[in-house]
Amino acid sequence: MRRAEIITAGLMALLSIYLMFKSSELEIGYVKGEGPGGGFWPFWLSAGMLISTIWIAINWYLRKSPPSQSTEKYLDSYGLRMLMLVGGGVTALIAVSHILGFYGAILLFLIYYIRYLGRHSWPVTLSIAITTPVVTFLFFDIAMRIVLPKGYLEPLFLPLYDFFF
Repeated sequence: MRRAEIITAGLMALLSIYLMFKSSELEIGYVKGEGPGGGFWPFWLSAGMLISTIWIAINWYLRKSPPSQSTEKYLDSYGLRMLMLVGGGVTALIAVSHILGFYGAILLFLIYYIRYLGRHSWPVTLSIAITTPVVTFLFFDIAMRIVLPKGYLEPLFLPLYDFFF
């Protein structure tokens, strides 16, 4: 566990630095009359992530966190199984998003994750799996006007665009 904690912190720190570098290609400050620049949120969230990874590394060095004091294996057989099931689900989410778009893919992923991995009831599963894409659509496509990919389901969204715009 100890080695896994510092390796993960190091990888996350490198990712943070990369994201800060890439987002600084856009304006990371406040643009007068417009608001935050295009790189503002990615840059400053990545900076916060970098600070967090530095804090994790300090706690690791001082052996203050439970993982930094542990000599246990990083992944047991159950952990590896869950990593494969969740990782496979996320991989399928990405693959299916090209066909069903973001909203259809997230609906299927939530059904898989909540019902089959979480073993929750169908009412709980469907209420969350249906509500999440609807709220996400209203937030991104309607309120923020950030169009997310819809794949072959795009014709289903055209009446909504007509209604809202």
